[in-house]
Amino acid sequence: MSVRKISINYQEPDAAADNFVPTLRLHKHATVIMRRIMLAGICLCASLLAGCSRQERFGSLVPDMPSEAPDYFCTWNIQGYVTDYSGSDPTRKAMNEENIFGKGKYQNWVSFYPKIREDLYFVMDDSWDIPKDSNAVAGNAYLGSVELDKERFPSFTGSPAGRLKKLTERIERAGWKGVGGWVCAQKAEIYAGVSDEEYWTGRLKEAAEAGFDYWKVDWGREERNGQWRRMLSRLGREHAPGLWIEHAMKNEYVEFSDVFRTYDVENVIAQPVTIQRVCNLLPYKAEEGAEGIVNCEDEPYIAAGLGCAIGIMRHPFDGNLPCGRQDDVFPPVGHNYKRRMDEVVRGVRWHRIALPFAVDGDYEADTARLENVWELHENETWNKNRRPGSLLRADAPARVSRRMPLPVVDDTTALRPFVLASRYPGGAVAVAAIGRGTGRGYVSKEVPVTVEVGSWNIPVGLFGRFGKVTLVFSSPLPEGARVLAQDLAGDIPVDITPEVEIEGCRMVVPGQVIRRVGLMAATEGDLSDPGLVLEVMR
Repeated sequence: MSVRKISINYQEPDAAADNFVPTLRLHKHATVIMRRIMLAGICLCASLLAGCSRQERFGSLVPDMPSEAPDYFCTWNIQGYVTDYSGSDPTRKAMNEENIFGKGKYQNWVSFYPKIREDLYFVMDDSWDIPKDSNAVAGNAYLGSVELDKERFPSFTGSPAGRLKKLTERIERAGWKGVGGWVCAQKAEIYAGVSDEEYWTGRLKEAAEAGFDYWKVDWGREERNGQWRRMLSRLGREHAPGLWIEHAMKNEYVEFSDVFRTYDVENVIAQPVTIQRVCNLLPYKAEEGAEGIVNCEDEPYIAAGLGCAIGIMRHPFDGNLPCGRQDDVFPPVGHNYKRRMDEVVRGVRWHRIALPFAVDGDYEADTARLENVWELHENETWNKNRRPGSLLRADAPARVSRRMPLPVVDDTTALRPFVLASRYPGGAVAVAAIGRGTGRGYVSKEVPVTVEVGSWNIPVGLFGRFGKVTLVFSSPLPEGARVLAQDLAGDIPVDITPEVEIEGCRMVVPGQVIRRVGLMAATEGDLSDPGLVLEVMR
């Protein structure tokens, strides 16, 4: 059954309110099954009958209900990994039923991310919708067919919508929030005689019938045709209102998009590139009816700090490629993404507390800029135009904020982190310190940061390493207030009241407390920086 989404989200607290509690919010885009609505009602009724708020019983600071953010896991890099990144054609060929559900060494992709699977869409990348032996781009008349291919997915029979529905239901039974797919930005040539509007209306109706949740619209003949992309979004809202349609390519498209993707990056230089790309989008304003959310891909702490959605590309198959060569997309150097799986969990679970939000032109960016430099060695990037020994350089504003003043960073040294901060529409605040790539290393320098938070009775997310964080509230904290904090990867809050300094409207959280609590649920051997949520309880 298709319904409008109901999700747990924080609403702006009243200045005089004693408590800050989660409330139900109607969200425009997505399809959920009825059991989630029933579960939400049961949980809400139980709380009311018990006569207590979440603060009074000090349960988990992270809601039990899965996030309704448009976060997803995309299969492109796992397709490349299992084929040794031997070219685009073999990578496309790897998209098939056996790899997604099989039990072989590098199969069973639906088993990934067990802790946050229910928060994520499983997005099948290129080429779930073309014949299994038609993997070349040149002369491929099937690109843009948007119909589940019978040869790649032989177990799923019936009409196009019926096949897709059966696949969607099977992936959802594995625990995923929903299913999506990569879409070539063009009408398949085998349907040349059908008008664009008729063609895409039919495909969108099939998606709606199948309960398909996400279209990742990428390259193709129409990739930079804004009129075509706008038509697709318009038709989607009319015929498949539960479908997220993601666009890319030109920044101005964010204004009519549900989601706009910042696009591919080389991981050894990804942080400043991604921050700058998000900054390029922040001056725009989402049009009426558009969600206008930025997806900053596989940078969950940047996403938290700047109110973005997450498109996960890393996967749990660690180490060298099956052929023995170093993984050049996720090399074991610098940020070392595949040894930082916990940060994905923390970033995604933050969206249970605060949903990513639309571009609205309300932002500030530092005039000071920080540069990352990486000395490239063999097999450290997918970009074949790079040569070992070259220096990769990228810079971005040292500080960026959305809907709030820039954080104050009490450090002017060259290796200070990028510091990001956002006040979410519901009131929650996130602050992120993003480390730096320098030469052949990755540095997470711990610096003092001061942030104007506003109301004291809102959740605050702290991501990264800090010397200390000073939170400045708009009114003094109540006498006897308690401060709870929780690793976003865990479920148990701890009372840190004795470890923080509270004086009037200011609260100082020491860096060692952020490190200890923000890593309490860390996986052994994981290299992720801390990530926690804290709340002041009356």
